[in-house]
Amino acid sequence: MNRKGILLGWLKIVFGLLVFSLGVHLTIHANLGLAPWDCLGMGISFHTPLNYGLAMTCMSVIILFIDILMKEKIGFGTIIDALLTGNFVQMFNDLSLFPKPTGIVSGLNAIVAGLALMALGQFFYMSAAQCCGPRDSLLVGLGKRLGRLPIGAVQVILWGMVLLAGWLLGGPVGIGTIVSTFGSGIVMQVIYNFLKFEPRKIEHQGVIDTVKILLGEQE
Repeated sequence: MNRKGILLGWLKIVFGLLVFSLGVHLTIHANLGLAPWDCLGMGISFHTPLNYGLAMTCMSVIILFIDILMKEKIGFGTIIDALLTGNFVQMFNDLSLFPKPTGIVSGLNAIVAGLALMALGQFFYMSAAQCCGPRDSLLVGLGKRLGRLPIGAVQVILWGMVLLAGWLLGGPVGIGTIVSTFGSGIVMQVIYNFLKFEPRKIEHQGVIDTVKILLGEQE
């Protein structure tokens, strides 16, 4: 990857995170229960002095250390994800572009649409090959160790464990939570199969290698 490829990759990452964040917004907008990671973050806030935002930040740092222990690369994609995703979701929440769902059916439709956008966004920023956000790096790392399972099935297992932990801590759970947990992997697998995309086969570029290329020390 050369300098131009790196810069184009950054644009691809930002676009992918915009798409992903719109999907997250839709799952929140459905108002049928928190998604697993959000449920866990809220549960942690109930039992510590941390508010929800600080709980999510601390959780991301812990996951980042797990990624490093799993020998997953940390790249500029990881950094961009950490800096932008939450702000993008908040932006969509503030804009409130869509009418409020009026019932369970319209809420479930919003969740499914959100899950599809999240998977599509992941495709864009993962395929830039500059590493994933902490939680996606964890998914890819687990996926490599569970190579016989489709990546969508690995996500269902991971989200199920996160949801169980969040529920045990008192995090809000609703029908939307269940749909997100078990539907996310299915939606992801359908979209990835359609795009012929396998995230476990991507050779990601770490921060150090990227900096060397930008400084002209490596091609």
